[in-house]
Amino acid sequence: QVQLVESGGGVVQAGGSLRLSCAASGSTSTFAIMGWYRQIPGKQREWAASITSAGGTTYADSGKGRFTISRDDDKNTVFLQMNSLKPEDSAAYYCFARRGWTDYWGRGTQVTVSS
Repeated sequence: QVQLVESGGGVVQAGGSLRLSCAASGSTSTFAIMGWYRQIPGKQREWAASITSAGGTTYADSGKGRFTISRDDDKNTVFLQMNSLKPEDSAAYYCFARRGWTDYWGRGTQVTVSS
């Protein structure tokens, strides 16, 4: 059974940086796409960034130029480096991994950016 576990969230001042990690266990196969969503309480979950198995990356406009997504397929791990953080980046960040028609989700890690 595939499980995704996020880590790296925390409290940081505006302008600071955080690096989120998400490790997938229970699978030895490469995921076609891995990425991150985020959710603010009371709002819908929104996509933040994705990376394909070929290394292609895409970002939501909110994170372009500040976020960098990467992956280590030997460790089945995806990362999200977040720089120049803003209070509006405060959210629960969820990683996902897609294989075929199935999406797997982590339980989230909280990021809080203080002004």
